[in-house]
Amino acid sequence: MKALIDGILKFQSEAFPKRSDLFKHLATTQHPGTLFITCSDSRVVPELLTQQEPGELFVIRNAGNIVPSYGPQPGGVSATVEYAVAVLGVTDIVICGHSDCGAMTAIASCKCMDHLPAVSGWLQHAESAKVINQSRQHISDAARLSSMVRENVIAQLANIQTHPSVRLAQEKGQLNLHGWVYDIETGAVEALDGASQAFVSLAEHPTTCAVAAKVAAVA
Repeated sequence: MKALIDGILKFQSEAFPKRSDLFKHLATTQHPGTLFITCSDSRVVPELLTQQEPGELFVIRNAGNIVPSYGPQPGGVSATVEYAVAVLGVTDIVICGHSDCGAMTAIASCKCMDHLPAVSGWLQHAESAKVINQSRQHISDAARLSSMVRENVIAQLANIQTHPSVRLAQEKGQLNLHGWVYDIETGAVEALDGASQAFVSLAEHPTTCAVAAKVAAVA
């Protein structure tokens, strides 16, 4: 805890004064442009990765960057997605997986999780990705995990499109969906190209989008 408290004190004495006008503005309003959904992994820091200031990202973090399909008993993820889209009006949603993901490693290796019933139940929301990944041949365990991480991003993009607020925003041409995979060791990010369903370098293809907003129909 000492490191955290020291960090708070440093923030108050150094970082906060440099952004005092920004925080004064943010004290009563927020207008983030992007909902960023990623893993709870301590090595993945959305604001650092994207170099965004406070107020620019609305963030969901959980084990495996999972978005359950919309259902009769929506949970915290569903509520946060709905608020971001229907109230804050974000124009982009990013679902970001990452290398060496513990949740995806457990799925890809069929690791027994009887001692972790809550985790096991949560990862059922990645079942479609697991089935696809298991149907393929992989040259190594590392390749199997890499494929699982990517298939999970694709699966969660499908899941999020079952949410009414997301579908409505898409229908109105107001929302783009993005699927990313972040490599911790190199800092590289790959993005899902919706046309080819392949992951490509975001640095080389910065306009890549998984599901682009529809062109609004003319009345």
